[in-house]
Amino acid sequence: MKCPRCVQRVHSMARECPHCAFSIANVDRIFGQDDVRLRTLTDAAGVLRRRERIALRGRLDQFQQNFPQLFFGIYFGSFRETPSLRQFGFWLLNRGAFEDVEVSRPNAGGILLSVDVGGKSAGLTSGYAVAPFLSQEATFGALSSAHPYFLEGQWLRASESVLGRITRVLARQSRRSERDAKELGAQHDHTGSSEVGLRGLRERHRGGRTKSKA
Repeated sequence: MKCPRCVQRVHSMARECPHCAFSIANVDRIFGQDDVRLRTLTDAAGVLRRRERIALRGRLDQFQQNFPQLFFGIYFGSFRETPSLRQFGFWLLNRGAFEDVEVSRPNAGGILLSVDVGGKSAGLTSGYAVAPFLSQEATFGALSSAHPYFLEGQWLRASESVLGRITRVLARQSRRSERDAKELGAQHDHTGSSEVGLRGLRERHRGGRTKSKA
């Protein structure tokens, strides 16, 4: 994973960044150290219409169906003194208690899109369990594709654009992991070794998109 402040690589189990000494205590002093109860779609800024909320919830539910070990959250807010969306996202993904996420999906498998509606900007934060499957290029590409929509205040289209790009990236990673697992399995059968074992990002993939009911 990368430090939310200096963006240098940090071990996922490190208590603080060895480069800049950043830790969750830094953002706890700004946002609070108590758990925050929220849903995967939280429109604190009140920018979504009812039909847009329904449509976006449907997309988020479909993401969870496609990726049984992961979840995707979106937070719309208006930030004035936030040090950075990256640091806010790190804090919320650590302190968030998502009421509509099953206990079997820990925050380590979460991806959070934080949107500053005032600044018309956004940031992506991923838990350490999913971070290895999302490269910096992938997250930058997802945010870049939605940038024009953020600038125009088209919050639904922007969110769907990011979610769609991330979904495609993870689907490719999943297929690659499944192929690698089969190849290692073939090697295991050939060599007779009992030590080989690899599990993909998810155990199964249900592709396609279903339309959400209004």
